[in-house]
Amino acid sequence: MGSLYQGVSAMRLCGKSSAFLTAMALLAVVVVVAACGGEDEGGTPEGTKTPVAATQAATGTPAAATATPASTGQVGPGVTDTEIILGAHAPMSGALGAVYAMIPNATGAYFNYINDTQGGVCGRKIVYKVEDDNYDPAKGLEVTRKLVEQDKVLALVGNLGDLDHSSAFEYLNEVGVPDLLTSTGAHKYGSDPQGHPWTVQMIPDYRMEANFFGQYISENLAGKKIAFLYENSDFGLDGVMGVEEKLDPSKNEVLAELPYEANAIDIRSEVTNLKNTGAEVAILYATPGFTGQAIKAADRLGWKPQYVVTYVNSDDILFQFVAPKLLEGLITFQALKLAAWRDDPAIAKHYEIMSKYGGPAPSNFTVYAQALGELAVDMLSRACDNLTRQGLMDVIESTQGWKSDLLVEGIDVTISDTDHTAIDAGRMLRVVVDDNGKGRFEYFGDVYYMR
Repeated sequence: MGSLYQGVSAMRLCGKSSAFLTAMALLAVVVVVAACGGEDEGGTPEGTKTPVAATQAATGTPAAATATPASTGQVGPGVTDTEIILGAHAPMSGALGAVYAMIPNATGAYFNYINDTQGGVCGRKIVYKVEDDNYDPAKGLEVTRKLVEQDKVLALVGNLGDLDHSSAFEYLNEVGVPDLLTSTGAHKYGSDPQGHPWTVQMIPDYRMEANFFGQYISENLAGKKIAFLYENSDFGLDGVMGVEEKLDPSKNEVLAELPYEANAIDIRSEVTNLKNTGAEVAILYATPGFTGQAIKAADRLGWKPQYVVTYVNSDDILFQFVAPKLLEGLITFQALKLAAWRDDPAIAKHYEIMSKYGGPAPSNFTVYAQALGELAVDMLSRACDNLTRQGLMDVIESTQGWKSDLLVEGIDVTISDTDHTAIDAGRMLRVVVDDNGKGRFEYFGDVYYMR
């Protein structure tokens, strides 16, 4: 991750790369493919996927703006004459489901919009099957196996959650099923394209985001002492590590790093311990419920540090957990236009899609979810002649400078066989409170790039 890569235009014969064929040789390709028996959709062993990418020029607009032709080439599992079946697992119930279920629901609404207005993709309607995993790794693996082995999905798109995806991630790479555009920010999900070639991360890597926080703090909050509160998982550990990688120790001292368990009920004692360190900056790698609990506990203790929190909190739903006045000045990170920008044509269109096609109430999270859906549709539309699992990997790894009208200015998406993180840039957000006590997020500063 971190560089722009040029795709290599190529074609595959019997699973091996070849140079471009002349028009007169195309007939021979048909004979060879027939002899090969087509692509083995039973799965490719981990680490052996052939990294072929056909360069796709960026258009500057989502692929959904133009209907795609019907597929005339190979098809894989989950593809019929009328449907393309995709799957995902996510916490759809419980405390995390109350926050994050809106993301797969919004992506599904966008697919409904494409089915209605464009006739689907490649002449087929998109069927999106989302399974509830209760944010449990064992359940995540169970429902993923169901989607692959019983529902025979073409690919999983938009799996959500770091902890619940851990076992499913290994399984999908073992059996060679695309694990695409995951809403999983843990570093491991996008940092190992060679060892886990079937997984592509949509959201920024937490360690990358934390690098930006470390840089920002040393440049703008020099002299301030820091304490961490973090979930005791890849999520939180990546955040702590990433901040410290870029924090200048001559400018900022770290006083404490306190973990909490994801299944904890009460974290007030951890907050008390943080307050007692005398830290002036509190960095929270926590989900919205725990972030809210921590900030309210700090207020009761009379502790008012500068809060820096991971982007998993960057939605107005945070104001449902904490009074805006307690959040004023809080800093987080994002890469997309905000749902509050209703005068922006792309955001106005998003509201229309969510309303008409069964989506949740628009939020910053649903804007992200639609952008994910747009990239998925672009990927499918470029694979019409090879709607197989390997075909999807070939086109996703050829994504060069893809843009959505929902991304903020200056940010685009490039994915290659050595770069499996879609969004690797963003800007800082802070909470602003107006005279009526209403809170909102507001961008400030320049774009940070991991390139």
